[in-house]
Order: sequence, then C-alpha cells, then structure tokens
Amino acid sequence: MSQISQLQSLDAGTRRREARTVIASSYLGSTIEYYDFLLYATAAAVVFPKVFFTGLDDWVGVVAAYGTFAAGYVARPLGGIIFGHFGDKLGRKGMLIVSMLVMGIASTLIGVVPDASVAGPWGAVLLVILRVLQGIAVGGEWGGAALMALEHSESGKRGFAASFVNAGAPSGAVLGTLVMGAFSALPNAQFLAWGWRVPFLLSFVLLAVGMFVRLKVSESPIFKAALEKEAAEQAGQGTAVRRAAPLLQVLRRPKTLVFTMLAGAAGFALQVVLATFAVTYAVSKGADRQGVLYAFAAASFVSIIFVVMGGRLSDKLGRRPVMIGGLVIFIIYLVPMFQLLSSNNIGLIFVAFAVGLMIHSTLFGPLAAFVSEQFGTTSRYTGASLGYQLATLLGAGFTPGIVAQIFKDSGQNTSSVVWYLAIMSVVSIVFILLTREPKNNDLEAVRS
Repeated sequence: MSQISQLQSLDAGTRRREARTVIASSYLGSTIEYYDFLLYATAAAVVFPKVFFTGLDDWVGVVAAYGTFAAGYVARPLGGIIFGHFGDKLGRKGMLIVSMLVMGIASTLIGVVPDASVAGPWGAVLLVILRVLQGIAVGGEWGGAALMALEHSESGKRGFAASFVNAGAPSGAVLGTLVMGAFSALPNAQFLAWGWRVPFLLSFVLLAVGMFVRLKVSESPIFKAALEKEAAEQAGQGTAVRRAAPLLQVLRRPKTLVFTMLAGAAGFALQVVLATFAVTYAVSKGADRQGVLYAFAAASFVSIIFVVMGGRLSDKLGRRPVMIGGLVIFIIYLVPMFQLLSSNNIGLIFVAFAVGLMIHSTLFGPLAAFVSEQFGTTSRYTGASLGYQLATLLGAGFTPGIVAQIFKDSGQNTSSVVWYLAIMSVVSIVFILLTREPKNNDLEAVRS
C-alpha cells in the first residue's frame, strides 16, 4: 500500500490531527528561524551602524549596515539549491533539522562578534560570514516547512496550511523586536556595548526548543509516495532509471522560475522596508527608538492573523486575485504611510505599521502555496525554494540599501522611495497575471 493510500485509509480525525501537528511544527520552526533572521534586520537598523561602522555619516553607516544585511539574502538562493537538492532526493524532514541547526549556531555567534573598537573592520567581516550562513539556513528552511505543511494537507485547504509557514515571519519579527526592544531600554552606552547581543545569544535556547519539535514530525506522505512510484516504474522496466538532478528539472522550465521570482519580489520589498527603513526613518524624525520597536512588534502581532486569513481567502478566490489586490492597495497606501511614520507620535506610527502589515499580509499569506504549487513533487523543494529565495534576493536583499541611498540622495525626501516601491509592485502585478493560477494543481504529480 502506498503512502498516499495509507494516509487515505486513516480515519478523518487521525488525518486532521497529523496535518495539525505538521502545520504547528512548521509554524513554530519558521517562527524560530525568522526570529534569528529578522532580528538581524532590527539590529541593522538601530545598532550595527554605531557598533561596526563608526566614524561614518549617519546615513552612510545605515547603508553600510544594510549591505551586510543584504548578504543574507544573496545566500538564500544558494541555501535553496543545497537543501532543495537533498530535500528532493532524501526527504523534507532531515533538511529542516539541519537548516535549524545552522541558523541557531550562526545567530548565537553573531552575539559574540567583536565590535569595531576591538576588531576594526574584521568585526564587519565576521558579521557578513555569519549572515551568509543565516541566509543559507533560511533558504533551506522555508521550502521544507512550506512543503511539509502543503503536502500533509487536503486539497482546498493548501493555501491556509502553507500560510502558517509565512505567518512565522511576523511571529519571529514580534519575538525578535520585543526582545531587542526590551534591551534597548538600557542606557544607550550599555545597549550598544552588550545589550543588543543578548537577543542573539538567546537563539541557542530557541534552537533547543525547535530541534525537540522538529524531531517529532513525520515525513511528507506525498514525497514518500513519489519515491514509491518511481521505484515501481523502475522495477517494471527492470532497470534503474537515473532521475535528473532536481535543479536541472527546474531549469528545464526557466519561465516558471523567473515568473514566480518576479511575482513575489515586491512583497518582500514592502516587508523588508517596514522592518528596516521604516524603523530607521521614524526614529530619525525624533520618535523614541524603543517606542518605535514596540509599535512595529505590536503591528506584526496583529498581522499574523491576516497572513493566515490571506491564505484561507486564496483557497476560495485563487492565489492571484488575493495577491494582486494586496499589491494595489499597498501602492495607494505608501504616501499616507510615510506621513504617519514622520509624525513623531508612537500611536500614529503603530497605525502606519499595522495598516501596512495587514495589507501586506493579504499578499504574503497566499505566497507560500502560490510558489510551491508551480512545481512537481521530485523537484518541488528545489523549485519552490529557489523561486521564493530569488524573489527575496531581488525584492528584499538590496532594497533597504537602495531605499536608504535614494532617500539620502534626494535630500531625505520620501517621494522617490514611494516611486521605487510602487514600480516594483506594478512589476510583480504583471508577472502574477502572467503566471498560471495554481490553486487546483495536482500536488501528487511526480514531475511538473
């Protein structure tokens, strides 16, 4: 009996419990990984310019710090290729365990990197190396977590299930921002000397929790069934047919990869601008640093439910209509958002973050299913990871630095930033329209 048949032979209650366990595990693991990854974003906005890039003009230091931030996004597609290859060959579960281990160790070590006063430029070099390892880890994490949730779920509920993986991003942001915000209450000298390091050192504790949960999760039944099907085909032919490497399977259909990358890019640009540039901008206008961090954390918490609602809505209406609607509304919202951020009023700054993240969630919720459903089972980990991570590289990796540079060169005028983000959003809308609606695709197909 195949793995799919075994799963179907179980009673409905057992299947639902199994699916809930996997979804909860994917959500928790994603939250922990994104705590580590996005904690760096907060530190890049409020700490690293003063600790690792001292002696520079304020906004030049910010641009330099965002350069190290970008290194993680450059490495994410590499992580998608590495973990995707073995995930498509050996299974999803093992790769999730390895990715979490790499992320936890790299994040903990960031907390002990010596600053510029001790190590000079070598502190920044070490920071980049560890950021690259973070990028490789999260590049492998997302695809495995999304596929585990997707491939354990019933048809018609896949967008909802996969959205929990993306809900891990705002959840991790809440956790990281709250912890960093708590330590930012220290006197400024103490915060910059050692306070900012504690949230990174706590990564080791989260690593232990995450590993405990990950070890209890069962492998994807769809993946196991695909391996069984190939084995049966090979037995029938009396010979071992060598399957092409997952990356080659994906690259044989470059249009799918390129279109999913460009379709998702604007969503990541908007997300990372809220997490980095918007925080820096609000503080530069005189708002209290801790207040801004807490406002962002509270808004991120509110947005978690909207990510899941976006995924659920996409099960009913389709992935494309929901994602396009979110982008159109966000374009309209850009100008009032920056006006609220510049108000020097924590309440209004919270509103700016909350509305922005709620709108963004309608795009972000369906994105995990939208990307993953484009690929066949034996290359889905590689294809989904690579498409998603290339979108993060294009949309998020360089955006904080580009936006900060544009803002600086324009005499600190946000209109140029608005135009840049609006154009990126229009490009993504076009490629969402050009990409096939995947809601009803057959996930059990071995190849795309």
